[in-house]
Amino acid sequence: MAVEIDVDYRPSEDEPFMNERQRAYFRKKLLAWKDDILREAKETLEQLQEDSSNHPDLADRASSETDRAIELRARDRQRKLIAKIDAALQRIEDGSYGYCEETGEPISLKRLDARPIATLSIEAQEQHERRERIYRDD
Repeated sequence: MAVEIDVDYRPSEDEPFMNERQRAYFRKKLLAWKDDILREAKETLEQLQEDSSNHPDLADRASSETDRAIELRARDRQRKLIAKIDAALQRIEDGSYGYCEETGEPISLKRLDARPIATLSIEAQEQHERRERIYRDD
């Protein structure tokens, strides 16, 4: 059952957490984000195919190759982001979306609105980052 949401709707602390309307809002936000990424990837692919000319000047060729490598690295990061978006959409479907994976507590709506793929509350994320700094190899 699809719930219609207003264009200017924003989830609020005054309503029950992760009600149908909030889930529909975040589903729509995640799908729009994914569509944007896929559209940009398609444009990049078209641009790379179009721009595959062989530059006679070595400096031009090097510059072109560097630009291409940077673009491909950005697209790879976005490919990984799509996997996170898909995982968030799956959590919406199974009812676990919006809850911290470590504590089980609700993740703040402000955090989810800013980062809809978040899986940890702010507190759990900060603790995770502190542990990471302590135990990382320098």
